[in-house]
Amino acid sequence: MTWQLEIDELRAREKLAEQMGGADKVARQHGRGKLDARTRINGLVDPGSFREIGKIAGTGTYDADGKLLNLAASNLIFGRANIEGRPVVASADDFTVRGGAADAAIGRKFAQCEQMAYTLKIPLIRMIDGTGGGGSVKTLETIGATYIPAVHMWGDVVRNLAVVPVVALALGPTAGLGAARVAASHYSIMVKGLSQLFAAGPAVVEAIGEKSDKESLGGSDIHTRNGVVDEEVASEAEAFATARRFLSYLPSHKGALAARAANTDPTDRREEFLIDLVPREAKQVYSMRRVLEAVFDTGSCFEMGKQWGRAAITAFARLDGWPVAVLASDPSFLGGSWEAKTSEKVERFIKLADQFRLPVVHLVDNPGFMIGNAAETAGTIRYGVQAMNAIYAATIPLCCVVVRRAYGIAGSAMSNADAFQYRFAWPSGDWGSLPIEGGIEVAYKSEIEAAEDPAARLEEIRDRLNLLRSPFRTAEKFGIEDIIDPRDTRPLLCEFAELAWRSLGAV
Repeated sequence: MTWQLEIDELRAREKLAEQMGGADKVARQHGRGKLDARTRINGLVDPGSFREIGKIAGTGTYDADGKLLNLAASNLIFGRANIEGRPVVASADDFTVRGGAADAAIGRKFAQCEQMAYTLKIPLIRMIDGTGGGGSVKTLETIGATYIPAVHMWGDVVRNLAVVPVVALALGPTAGLGAARVAASHYSIMVKGLSQLFAAGPAVVEAIGEKSDKESLGGSDIHTRNGVVDEEVASEAEAFATARRFLSYLPSHKGALAARAANTDPTDRREEFLIDLVPREAKQVYSMRRVLEAVFDTGSCFEMGKQWGRAAITAFARLDGWPVAVLASDPSFLGGSWEAKTSEKVERFIKLADQFRLPVVHLVDNPGFMIGNAAETAGTIRYGVQAMNAIYAATIPLCCVVVRRAYGIAGSAMSNADAFQYRFAWPSGDWGSLPIEGGIEVAYKSEIEAAEDPAARLEEIRDRLNLLRSPFRTAEKFGIEDIIDPRDTRPLLCEFAELAWRSLGAV
């Protein structure tokens, strides 16, 4: 007596599950230029590392004698896998099974996927295509009644965001609960032309009198520029590679330490072009991304959210192999002024770095919060204060390099002024409560108006004040800790990284 018959049935059920929605549905998926769920998982994780959980869960069809005729698989595939040798939970919605709708979903399977990541404290990757287990009006006929909406697994989603890195890849039209699962992540990706995301699709939106198509309603051009989604890529393969790289900078869970990578870039490397990168003319711009390339380990910079909140660059990078979070001004957009979206982006990024214990390097060239009617209408000061609060509340080591400007409240948000400030300034440093150029006419109005030659008096006052704005005057009063040769930035940041990681217990 053996159990071979049962093992044969198990293998038969597994083969049925591997057919997903059937050959026609899978072909239709491929015809749309999309990979199927199983191919996606294989493309994301280390070869041979995926062990599926709940593979034969679904809806069986039986003959009069109780013999299995067919098995309609559930529309979520998940399990344990490795990425760069590290364990993760990998999941993929199967659009070929009822478009991911609720009447083909097994709620407990979605919940177990989330709970596995939380319980084992390993990163979670969701590949979402369709409603992601969300609603379908056909469900009403299945259950014979309507229902009050409830997402019973959402508590698991919330818990995961507090404990493990969560990555979401939108890999097709993604609506309702699927869209919510994309947004409820630390890092999200869309494929240009292939992915769309919306609360409800065009057919539903048309009911309120708005005509649209999927791309104009929720394409990647929209959501990677409004902050809903972090990254836009050209292909699914690029999405997989990007997700893997993001995870390489983070620990497996909150409380663990991120891994140091091998480094062949000399820590004492000094780039000559930095000495004249910043123009003397205040209104001229320069490339902050060139600074990033010069001071961090070669090839290690990985930008996050490049298309939105563009006055701030948020990125991950390495210093002598140590991972760090990078916040940097971008003077080529709005002069580096923080408007509402930029402030929102800064707040989210600093909280992410603090949660997963990544030291922060802040490269500062901030002329202040954006001003004007549009900025006030957008509530810039509220979002700006929330960004400042995040910086002051953070408990990870932070190093500032003041590259050029630091003005007003936004400029003061470079670091926590009530704590030890690990800080350097380039000789191009220019700071104050407000720019001199904008304040002379107000502060010296009566003196200028009373002068025989107001224009000459204005120029005289400007020359006098320009002598006082020298960063060396600030250094005399220890208002700035150190002024450095810009070419020494990398060696000093590598020193900071080692001290920071030593304080975190990694050395």
